[in-house]
Amino acid sequence: MNNVGVVEGMVGMFAVGIAYVAVLLPALIILIVFLYRYKDKKNKYEAVVAVSKNIEDPSEIKVLLNDLKEKKQPIDYRRSGVISLGVGVGLFLFGLFINDNDLLGIGALVAAIGVGLIVAGYLYPNTSEELTNAVEDYEKK
Repeated sequence: MNNVGVVEGMVGMFAVGIAYVAVLLPALIILIVFLYRYKDKKNKYEAVVAVSKNIEDPSEIKVLLNDLKEKKQPIDYRRSGVISLGVGVGLFLFGLFINDNDLLGIGALVAAIGVGLIVAGYLYPNTSEELTNAVEDYEKK
């Protein structure tokens, strides 16, 4: 077999290998994320067990467990809207610069979504203070 045949065989082998990698890489990434989250939670609970063995007062254990619970932050629509608006304007200006009508439309769409998020941020309060003010304003009516 000559060198051309060997090279063609290696190219074909690499092509098949690249296809396998392209198909399996998303599954590998998801597996890595799940394993990392599992180990993180496992280490957190092992630390709680180790600390709770040294604590005699049960109320302190309850405080420790409450501190470890994941607290979800409300979505700040105004912040997300400003970011989306900035990205949309940037895409729009880039479309003007390179004279691409498709990019102009995409930029305008993203900017419009950003404006909508900003409006939603003012319509739907997300902090307890804003929520209390909204309830008090409603009760006055």
